[in-house]
Amino acid sequence: MPVNFLGTMRFTMPITMPITIPVTKAVATFQSLTPTKFNHASYLAVAKTRAKALHAFALVVPIPRPQLFIGEQSCFELCDMMINEGATKILIVTDAVLNKLGIPNKVTDYLQQKGIGFHLYDGITPDPTFSVVEEGIKQSVDNNCDAILALGGGSVIDASKIIAISQATKRKPKKLMGLLKASKIMPLYCIPTTAGTGSEATLGAVVSDDKTHQKSLSIDPRMVPLAAAIDPVIMKGMPPHITADTGIDVLTHALEAWMSVNATSETDYYAASATRTVFQYLPVAYKDGENLKARQEMGIAAHYGGISFNKAGLGYVHAIAHQLGAFYGIPHGRANAIVLPHILDANRDVCQHRLATLAKKAGVLQSAQTKADDGNLADHLIAQVISLIEETNIDRSVKGINEADFKKIAKAAAIEVRDTYSVPKYFTQAEIIEILHDIKDINDSLIK
Repeated sequence: MPVNFLGTMRFTMPITMPITIPVTKAVATFQSLTPTKFNHASYLAVAKTRAKALHAFALVVPIPRPQLFIGEQSCFELCDMMINEGATKILIVTDAVLNKLGIPNKVTDYLQQKGIGFHLYDGITPDPTFSVVEEGIKQSVDNNCDAILALGGGSVIDASKIIAISQATKRKPKKLMGLLKASKIMPLYCIPTTAGTGSEATLGAVVSDDKTHQKSLSIDPRMVPLAAAIDPVIMKGMPPHITADTGIDVLTHALEAWMSVNATSETDYYAASATRTVFQYLPVAYKDGENLKARQEMGIAAHYGGISFNKAGLGYVHAIAHQLGAFYGIPHGRANAIVLPHILDANRDVCQHRLATLAKKAGVLQSAQTKADDGNLADHLIAQVISLIEETNIDRSVKGINEADFKKIAKAAAIEVRDTYSVPKYFTQAEIIEILHDIKDINDSLIK
């Protein structure tokens, strides 16, 4: 295929490959469905067509992986790589809270010692908007930056991806939303501060509209960073509740990738490894944030989760959680924890054997349990997920949840799945509403 690579798997020319043909046909099919006329049979037809296109896309389009540095010195190793690659002025993208806590100091002090210039932009907000991204682009251009370093969680990394593409292509961020819109990108590097999103390994970025808060997605293999550092020292500052929320986000990525109909032996390896690591190390990191071994292992698990859903995709947990976040302001990881048990239960019958297999790989069974039938093993895995959520004291209440919103939430979630994911079972809107009622019932019992 006419794709060239340089160094650590970077694209050096526009993609012009056959996969654009089936993807284009699939997109045309999706657009032919009028969202206001939501017929489940049509929904299934479009969703399954989309799933096939996504599977073909994942098979044909090479997805690069960042060079990975791991350990207490990894930030310095990443900085050395940036310097060796020719960076002379680095835009460090972060948020105000991390900057106030002094988290970037480990990096900025080292760059100063090496005589490398940098400019720090700490204006990234949760669910960054186009204006936030555009300000980052302006600051990068005004300061003549020639490399981008994302230092933060998923929002910071997503924003940095679009900043890097927009500056390189001189195109407005809104013009970069969609599939394969990046013809080139600035050198991009990442230091995740949370063990959750795995965004340093993924080929997507989400930006929100300033007025409507509607989220837009950009997908392009070029936006996978050149390199990332998993530094447990930087991660140890996460408070327990964020450690728990982001840890369940990792688990959700792994479980949804495992249940996906587009799962492969490769994605299964990374999903199973991430699942096993979360069960083993999230309770440790939650109880003892200074435990660098647990922090490092959770960082690796987040990275593996990102690799697994890069190709296999996600599902209804994320689709519904996104709406709970939009409607009720619930942080993403906590929203996943609220939804996850319900989707596992709803998928139990169609995924029984798969969940049983994962239970054996995840390290949650006693030796005598390994001989149980698939149904019991699947049930045990689901019970262990719920137990982990309870052990880390994640709040499963949804303040302000209102039945009047359920139809809108269900429709939006169904469309997200139809257009983006390859799930083992497609729910009707009525089934999604039933799940929302179950979530509300738990909420009502918690606030009594």
